[in-house]
Amino acid sequence: MVRRVLLVSTNYAPEQAGIGPYATQIAEHWVETGHAEVHVLAGMPHYPNWRVAEDYIGVWRKEEERAGVRLHRRRHSVPARQTAVRRALYEASILAHGVVAPPRMPAPDAVVAQLPSLAGGALGARLARRHGVPYIPVVQDLMGAAAAQSGIRGGGRAAAAARAVESRVLRRASLVGVIHETFVPRVAAMGVDEKRIRVVPNWSHVTGPTRPRAEMRALLGWREGQTVLLHSGNMGLKQGLEVLVEAARTDPSLRVVLMGDGNQRAHLAALGAGLPNLDFLPPADSAEFTDVLAAADVLAVTQRSSVLDMSVPSKLTSYFAAGRPVVASVADGGGTAEEMRRAGAGVVVPPEDPAALLEAVRTLAADPEAADALGAEGPVYVREHLSSEAGLGRITALLDEALDLAADGAADGAGAGAADEAGGPVVHNRPVIHRRKAAGEPAGGSVTHTDKTG
Repeated sequence: MVRRVLLVSTNYAPEQAGIGPYATQIAEHWVETGHAEVHVLAGMPHYPNWRVAEDYIGVWRKEEERAGVRLHRRRHSVPARQTAVRRALYEASILAHGVVAPPRMPAPDAVVAQLPSLAGGALGARLARRHGVPYIPVVQDLMGAAAAQSGIRGGGRAAAAARAVESRVLRRASLVGVIHETFVPRVAAMGVDEKRIRVVPNWSHVTGPTRPRAEMRALLGWREGQTVLLHSGNMGLKQGLEVLVEAARTDPSLRVVLMGDGNQRAHLAALGAGLPNLDFLPPADSAEFTDVLAAADVLAVTQRSSVLDMSVPSKLTSYFAAGRPVVASVADGGGTAEEMRRAGAGVVVPPEDPAALLEAVRTLAADPEAADALGAEGPVYVREHLSSEAGLGRITALLDEALDLAADGAADGAGAGAADEAGGPVVHNRPVIHRRKAAGEPAGGSVTHTDKTG
């Protein structure tokens, strides 16, 4: 009998950055392998540019079928600029629409939710409780810590409220997945038994580069002999990308490229106005993405100095696949720095320090052979630790374990949704390991039904 799973993820395809690709690959993998019938409660595509995609403007609700996955999209606010109040309205709109118009579907056997959306987590917990089935949140970012560390205006006041909601949502879970072990102490501190926490790292969801570097550099207008430092992905507050603008200002011979979009793009463009060696590029098409990354000399990942343990940038998995050395301008001791050291594919420098970043880039540029050798460690790390097969296998194992625990609880008379005095479910710590092949590219198109009555 095929199980039915509801995946709650505000972000989903056609988004190509952040959490969306992971949610999409999980859902399509379960469908393609016959592991589950999958429904997804999702928002309208808007990330990373924080603008609703053109095909979804004015849409109130939309039902879609993509690669055998049934999507239930619900409209929500999309703040062009991030403040604590605007973020709260964003989350509130997701929660309100999900409560008023939950997915029209048969009862699921389990509910999986992708956090950092607190609203998505709350909706997942609510729907799982309604149907008396296991609830499995997967923590990509810690929202309480994010509010305190990201630099968002009003974030300090919002952090306590976010932590309270986050704690309540996670304590209701049958099992909790986290993408990095540095999240474990934080989640445990919210009252979640460590025996119920599973580390399920993200994987590299892109293929390696295929086009010769010289050819791609010529297409991009990057002349040979000029060092190109590239940052790809979201241009938000927590990234602290001002350090790259200042690096371009300090060293006119260095070409700094910011590729992507986000709510800080206009601010960064204004800050770097008049710098001839600072370029802004739109997000690359998926077919050329890693070719563009590989054409750069050095790839940059940056975070504000206050960001410690709230997130591990998903861009790292793509950077490693591209085979170029990475300079990470991040706080030492956080998950990003730890992942860099494990991969051995780059160097870590202090955050928000243009001089330290420039010194690392110049050192790599002065020794191309050493830089190439360092970059070559990335694909090795991807093959050994970040393959889609391994990553999807871990997520599948998490789902299977939660379902097995629920079945054991029912057999013992406890019921799938039994709770202890603290409000958490009664579970048993019995590891289950599964390895399944990753889903391939979906065949065929999409079937859609659109409701624009709202």
